[in-house]
Amino acid sequence: MPENKTQTATFAGGCFWCTEAIFKSFKGVVSVMPGYAGGQVANPTYERVSSGETGYAESTQIIFDPAITPYEKLLKVFWASIDPTTLNRQGNDIGTQYRSVIFYHDNEQKKAAEKSRDELAASGKYKQKIVTAIEPFTNFYPAEKYHHDYFAHHPDVPYSRAVIAPKLEKIEKNFTSDIKGL
Repeated sequence: MPENKTQTATFAGGCFWCTEAIFKSFKGVVSVMPGYAGGQVANPTYERVSSGETGYAESTQIIFDPAITPYEKLLKVFWASIDPTTLNRQGNDIGTQYRSVIFYHDNEQKKAAEKSRDELAASGKYKQKIVTAIEPFTNFYPAEKYHHDYFAHHPDVPYSRAVIAPKLEKIEKNFTSDIKGL
């Protein structure tokens, strides 16, 4: 029996509480870690990243089995979960730490990300220009423990009810066959 090979995807799409909750629900996803990617300082903290001066974006690192859920599917979910036309902002979360970025881990991911962006731009879904960056992966630091599984631990706080839950519902509606347990 061949050994399962996993891959890593890293996305920044606003608050990592949202992206973590979304990607955890997908078949083939082994783990999802909220954290910080793309910055310049060692060992960033939430407080430092929130200042907007570290270069980091709140990100989600996903370990997945491409035989079950290919990278291209994760890209579709990513695009569906964000507004790719807003610079340094997702909803009410504003600042460079909330910018949208696809951090590619190899040339195949880069090509897939560029192709998916170009297809989305050509689709006419958005009137404004897509500003989501596609950048090489350089670093990732896991977020502090209290950020892990935030939605699962705090489903009734106002942010979870107003922001995370509606995003999850939208994704579950559009990707029903890919969701665990649905």
